[in-house]
Amino acid sequence: MNLGQIHKLMDRKKTSHKGENGYALVVGGSEDYVTAPAIAALAALRAGCDLAAVAAPEKVAWTINMISLDLVTHKLPGETLNIKNAKDAVKLADRYDAVLLGNGSTRDSDVFNQMFVRKSMRLKVVDADALKTLSFKDFTNSLLTPHWAELELMLINSGKEFLIQKLRAANIKEQAEILQGNLRYFLHNNNVILIKGATDIIISRNKIAFNRTGNQGMTKAGTGDCLAGLCVGFLAKTQDLFKSAVAAAYINGFIGDVLLKKHEGYSFIASDLLKDLGELQKEIEVLSSRESAVRERAEAQKKEEERLAKKEAAKEKIAGKKKADIEKLKAAKEAEKLKKKAVIEKERARKKALVEKEKLRKTREKEKLKLARERVAKKKLVLRERAAKVRLRAKEVAARKKEMAAKKKVRASEVKRKLAERKKVQAAKKKVMIAKKKAMAAKKKISKKPAAKKKVVKSKKKVVKGKPKKKKSSKRKS
Repeated sequence: MNLGQIHKLMDRKKTSHKGENGYALVVGGSEDYVTAPAIAALAALRAGCDLAAVAAPEKVAWTINMISLDLVTHKLPGETLNIKNAKDAVKLADRYDAVLLGNGSTRDSDVFNQMFVRKSMRLKVVDADALKTLSFKDFTNSLLTPHWAELELMLINSGKEFLIQKLRAANIKEQAEILQGNLRYFLHNNNVILIKGATDIIISRNKIAFNRTGNQGMTKAGTGDCLAGLCVGFLAKTQDLFKSAVAAAYINGFIGDVLLKKHEGYSFIASDLLKDLGELQKEIEVLSSRESAVRERAEAQKKEEERLAKKEAAKEKIAGKKKADIEKLKAAKEAEKLKKKAVIEKERARKKALVEKEKLRKTREKEKLKLARERVAKKKLVLRERAAKVRLRAKEVAARKKEMAAKKKVRASEVKRKLAERKKVQAAKKKVMIAKKKAMAAKKKISKKPAAKKKVVKSKKKVVKGKPKKKKSSKRKS
């Protein structure tokens, strides 16, 4: 960042109208810190926004009206900012392009600050006591401006106290990388953090910037409020959190360095920063005019250099053409020589190729004859092996036939033997059957006589049984 870039941020269109350059609201103040929001609001006006207003407790707001004629105030009921007027403050913030919270509010307004940060979706700059009870998860669309002590409190509130020792042991670049790596959730919610120190560190989701303007005199009360006011003033106009933080840090430190030279020491105070902010616009315009004059001179020098370069280029072209013609003639002669050499070499190569072809042809013929002889020899061997196999097969077949004939004879003899045995067995069975029949016939002859007697007895019994029963007398019945 430099004064030329800041001039672009603070510059206005010729057709600009009221409200186009942003309205900023500062929410803060208490009975102990009346001027903190006033300094911040005046710094916002110096940054280039069209209107800066202060929302503060009633007594504080009336006092700010007495301090400056350029500030608008909104009187909130109560001696401090409390939860009762938090909703009204959130609604009021919707009327402005950017809001600054925390300057001069003290720890009595912690609940108010927590509710405001969580409810308001406007672009915000959060500073001072408003940071001390919040964690990084609570913020969206915010630019935080803590110093290192406030940053450590926020890390503890966010459960990241393990980073404190790492940050204390690291250098500036390492500190920026550690914070960017460990605060990804915070940075991805459209947040930016500006850490105030000897070298200011500005960190966004994908950018890191360092500001080395400023001096030891910037530790005085009110300089932080001036920085926060510059941030909200630029933010109201540009709507860019990162650019606003970088520009505010640069200007705040730059004016501190100017005041150090003017006073030849550290006797300057925060209100001196506001006065010199008014003169800064003139210095920026002078510097921009000087820069434009320097640019014009540089452009004229460039044009003159280009004209001379063109002349030299034209001369070089003419000389180059002559050299090119000479080189072309030399190249043509060399090309002819090369062609002749190429023709001779081609002829030699052709003859060599013919000789090599003849040698290859002879060697191939010899190889073919060898292959033919080998094939014939292989065929003879194959035929001999086949004849031997045929003989062996014939012998095997004859042996198998003999074995089959022998087996048939053995089977036939066994069959004859079995048939003879079966006939003998059948003849024996017939004899036994005949003997049984004769025995049965003899038994029948013997058993015929007793059978006749039995029949007579049976017939008698039947006759006895068949006698009619006597009828009972009718007298007994009566």
